[in-house]
Amino acid sequence: AVAQLAAAIDRYHADSTELILLGVANGGVTLAAELSRQLRTPRRQVVAGTIDISFHRDDIDRHPIPKEFQPTFIPRDIHGATVILVDDVLFSGRTIKAALDELFDHGRPAKVELAVLVDRGGKLLPIAADYVGLTLAAGEREKVVVTFDPNRPRSSRVQILPAPARP
Repeated sequence: AVAQLAAAIDRYHADSTELILLGVANGGVTLAAELSRQLRTPRRQVVAGTIDISFHRDDIDRHPIPKEFQPTFIPRDIHGATVILVDDVLFSGRTIKAALDELFDHGRPAKVELAVLVDRGGKLLPIAADYVGLTLAAGEREKVVVTFDPNRPRSSRVQILPAPARP
């Protein structure tokens, strides 16, 4: 699925000489780094960074900012650039909306695209990925968990788990 994502981005950006991939913390960070490695060529520079959505979440009152949050790191000026947001799972669209809010706090890219490893359906906002590795049908109360290790691909997996029981 990761190679499929990289191939789709590569086909669409065959003539591009520069791309900025921003992994949505925490799930998209490792994936963005791996995609940037696969997409880099002698004539195309691809850099990866991190976009932290902690301060743009619409549920921050129920889910406080975790201690291990990764701050936003954008490796170059995004003004006028093509930026690809990268995340592991697309569900409601709220995370991507928050990522867009954070991104536009840092400048105005020419174009923003979205690459996700898993589109699980169930969107609540009109957000669709430009590049999708896997499409799964998971129930609203189920959780999709991605374990991704580019150094040990055979240990990487996608699981659909039942949601924990509510008290």
